[in-house]
Amino acid sequence: MDSEDHVCPVCGQPVGKVVGRRKTLGAWVPVWGPGPCRNPGCAAYREPAEPTVPADGTGHPRSGESAAGKP
Repeated sequence: MDSEDHVCPVCGQPVGKVVGRRKTLGAWVPVWGPGPCRNPGCAAYREPAEPTVPADGTGHPRSGESAAGKP
């Protein structure tokens, strides 16, 4: 696993890790990086986004439905 701890470049507070992905040789591989700063007193602060739940497990809402699952 990754042993380095990520910190906010503005305030120096520890930040969580987020996982992204990139394509390498035709396969998607995970890439971990620093998450957004959660310190309300920091200039780089971002409020947590509401988690989105895919309607059908593919990451996309079913046709005719919004992301909230309502038509």
